[in-house]
Amino acid sequence: MMIELDIKDLVKNYGIKNILDGLTFEVKTGERVALIGQNGCGKSTVLSIINGDETLDSGRVNIRNGASMKMLKQIYEKRPVNCTVNEFLMENFSKCFELEEKLKIIENQMAIETDNSILEKLMNKYGRIQDEYILNGGYDIREKYKKICSGFNFCEQFLNSMYNNLSGGERTKVNLAKILMSEPDILLLDEPTNHLDVETLEWLEGLLSSYSGTILVVSHDRYFLDKIATKTVLIEQGKSKIYNGNYSYFLEEDERRTLAEFENYKNQQKQIQKMKESIKTLRKFGDIAKNEMFYKRAKSIEKRLEKMEVLDKVTLDKKSSNINLVAGDRSANDVIKVNHLYKSFGDKALFNDFNMNVYRKERVCITGKNGSGKSTLIKMIIGEQLDYKGNIMLGSNTKIGYISQDLNFKNNDETILEYMLNNTNMGETETRTYLAKFSFYGENVFKKIRELSGGEKVRLILSKLMQKNINLLILDEPTNHLDIASREALEESLINFDGTILFVSHDRYFIKKIANRMINI
Repeated sequence: MMIELDIKDLVKNYGIKNILDGLTFEVKTGERVALIGQNGCGKSTVLSIINGDETLDSGRVNIRNGASMKMLKQIYEKRPVNCTVNEFLMENFSKCFELEEKLKIIENQMAIETDNSILEKLMNKYGRIQDEYILNGGYDIREKYKKICSGFNFCEQFLNSMYNNLSGGERTKVNLAKILMSEPDILLLDEPTNHLDVETLEWLEGLLSSYSGTILVVSHDRYFLDKIATKTVLIEQGKSKIYNGNYSYFLEEDERRTLAEFENYKNQQKQIQKMKESIKTLRKFGDIAKNEMFYKRAKSIEKRLEKMEVLDKVTLDKKSSNINLVAGDRSANDVIKVNHLYKSFGDKALFNDFNMNVYRKERVCITGKNGSGKSTLIKMIIGEQLDYKGNIMLGSNTKIGYISQDLNFKNNDETILEYMLNNTNMGETETRTYLAKFSFYGENVFKKIRELSGGEKVRLILSKLMQKNINLLILDEPTNHLDIASREALEESLINFDGTILFVSHDRYFIKKIANRMINI
């Protein structure tokens, strides 16, 4: 296999912060490589460097000569000149449409031409243009267009809407469709599963799994990575670790390597200790016997010790700190009862005689396509949306803790400590002791909310909720803003929660770990 991308010794700094520090890996033809690592480790930066959007401090990026490349970004701005979604998608094929027009003109000329010599020239010209048309994939355009639009569920009304009027998520989705239609040799995908429902996700997985080109993808969707990745590159402390398999293979192999590294570290520490003891003993003998030979032997061992490359201490548990979620007082067995629910927005009926029960200690996941009403149902249950018909009843002694998908805070300039002091009845010493249980230690409690990662924000909200004696957790897309390590830590915490959980999620890995029942809208 040819090398499509050769990434060598990348170094990238932002001010005093060192993001990449000698990052090295290669991507061969047909490989589908997943870039993983904690938020802020440089995954998206690597894609931007390869795409030429970011500069390097040092290192090099070699792309195979002649290889075409396209990148899906996380955010797309509006265009200076507006156009329909359909026109936007077809921009890739402007060359083909020009050739198509030329072919039609020549066809009309040949239909009326009677001079054989001129007719022969026209046929030769037609053949040359047709060859170029075929080379540019002209005959496949409409088939590609139909396949992609069908996969993304782009209806006629959506295709005729104006691109600049789309939401940020819709623009990203349309750009992904456009990139896939162009079928570049190298696909760079930054969070391609954002804003996709499960049905579209599964279609995209099938498409990418059989893609003939090379793919480099950043995603926090572990199920997606399991389906498509053939190689995984972990970015850690600015460097890369290579795993020749998908995400599940990475987990197994990383654990095996970590255990092996830990054993090597332990054995080396034992060896170092023995060498130090030998040095001490030899010097003692030298003092007693007044023999220079003992000192020379001690010095020799000392030199060996100085030249030894000491292995770093290995941490066996690499996950973010798990938090202990303790449910409040016991609720009734019937936690939520929804009877004969009716809800519509204009002419669109979301719920028509909808019924649902949730029982104590259940973990229920609400699934459904985008726009099916999942978040609306959550808002009706928690009392934020009251414009509906039917009954929604909470069981006696049910106390709700709710986390929205936006992770909104009233004051982003508050520190962690201020937030907790303003939302609980605890004093400062008690609050700091309590926050430590949620892995907010020492000076960390003075970090402002705006500076927190998605995982830290979820932990902070949960720390407040656990003070409210809740026994029902309602979560709307709780993993949206979390890196993989934070998702795994949240999963472990929720598994140990002794109350009831109702949640909305597209994260199939998370759903499989947490849910014991699913309700599809």
